[in-house]
Amino acid sequence: MEEIEIPKEKLPKHIAFIMDGNGRWAKERNLPRLMGHREGALVVEKISEIAFNWGINYLTFFAFSTENWKRPREEVEGLMKLLDERIDKFKDKLIENKIKLKVIGNIEELPNYLQRRIKYVIEETKTGEDKVLTIALNYGGRWDILQAVKRIALQVRDNKLQIEDINESLFSSFLSTFDLPEPDLLIRTSGEYRISNFLLWQIAYTELWFTPKYWPDFNEEDLKKACLDFAQRKRRFGGLENNA
Repeated sequence: MEEIEIPKEKLPKHIAFIMDGNGRWAKERNLPRLMGHREGALVVEKISEIAFNWGINYLTFFAFSTENWKRPREEVEGLMKLLDERIDKFKDKLIENKIKLKVIGNIEELPNYLQRRIKYVIEETKTGEDKVLTIALNYGGRWDILQAVKRIALQVRDNKLQIEDINESLFSSFLSTFDLPEPDLLIRTSGEYRISNFLLWQIAYTELWFTPKYWPDFNEEDLKKACLDFAQRKRRFGGLENNA
């Protein structure tokens, strides 16, 4: 594994990934779709190791959306079992490298066995220091915003909050990502150019990077290209550069 030649201060602190193309990768090889998801899960582990080694401390992977329940039942059930298996196998590496696991999304709708696995690994990795691996499971950006609105509304109803207290900072504290910095860079694979209901509030000023590669083919060189491109961008957050 190579060290990256970008100064650490120019690297993104938080990268979010829309891991698209697992099924198409498998189809082009005349393999079952689940084989594409299995290969994609291994890429998550490889890319995580590389990124954390470079000093990128926050990674968020979109593993299963609220819309993915529309897929064939066999594929969904296979995905759930695969997630259970890979989270279990990845646990020891997370603990060894002091990486905290965080899972965002409507976890209560997942199979009971997967809920138990998630809770167990989160507990086992909770002493992780400054590196966080977040998996978005049964997650949607609209769901995240709506659940925040409902929780805030309950606080207002119970006179724990005043309407005048509600601002962007407070709203962010009710999102599932309340303890994470907003993503600096969002990477989407497979040649699609859309956000697909992922982190809608959080990516207001995130830099976007797209590649035609399917997720199972995404590798260290691709991650390096994305980070090099990010390092050259001017992030103004709606303002002007100092010399403008």
